Amino acid sequence: MATVILVRHGRTTANATGLLAGRAPGISLDQTGHEQAALTGERLAAVPVVGVVSSPLERCLQTTQHILDRQPGTPHAPIDPDLTECDYGQWQGRALSELANEALWPVVQSHPSAVVFPSGESMAAMQARSVAAIRRHDAAFEAEHGAGAVWVAVSHGDIIKSILADALGMHLDLFQRINVGPASVSIVHYGATRPSVHATNTEAGDLSWLSKGILSSDAPVGGGAGQKTP
Repeated sequence: MATVILVRHGRTTANATGLLAGRAPGISLDQTGHEQAALTGERLAAVPVVGVVSSPLERCLQTTQHILDRQPGTPHAPIDPDLTECDYGQWQGRALSELANEALWPVVQSHPSAVVFPSGESMAAMQARSVAAIRRHDAAFEAEHGAGAVWVAVSHGDIIKSILADALGMHLDLFQRINVGPASVSIVHYGATRPSVHATNTEAGDLSWLSKGILSSDAPVGGGAGQKTP
């Protein structure tokens, strides 16, 4: 299968002030967020991606534009609502410091598979839709561009954490062990027999080794020699 680069949007005004933005409109990257997204775009410039699929929310679209501006070609750039932020319902727009006092907060931390946000979405449903979307796009990009295709999905922290948990074979209840920072890059290759996670939460480093994609193979005993930079 193809390889997906999972990119979280850059820092927003809500992130900087400790608010849970959710799906609220008008949440934009702040200056730091634009700088983070531009740096991620520069990192990805060495990788000719075949597509950049984005959540429809403004902060992801802005991050996507920073990536597209630095690509040598014109990758397909669809918007997919299934990659949008979790519907936090009545939690949306509230301060994280305030939410930490809610009875549901420790459940979110230790048993997220049981969480249904008041008037919102369950975390299990969030994971199911986002993983299905990633696998659907991955199969489509491989069918069109071949097994060496590399593409980007720009989404949100909890969405990317849930996708990585699935790829790692982790139960959703363990996904809070994963960190995904603003504008970070994580890499998953969906092989013929299982996903393979090549990076999580990276903020720097050369990605040119991805320029020809990742071809499926058995995991090397002992760890192997690593990827070759072209």
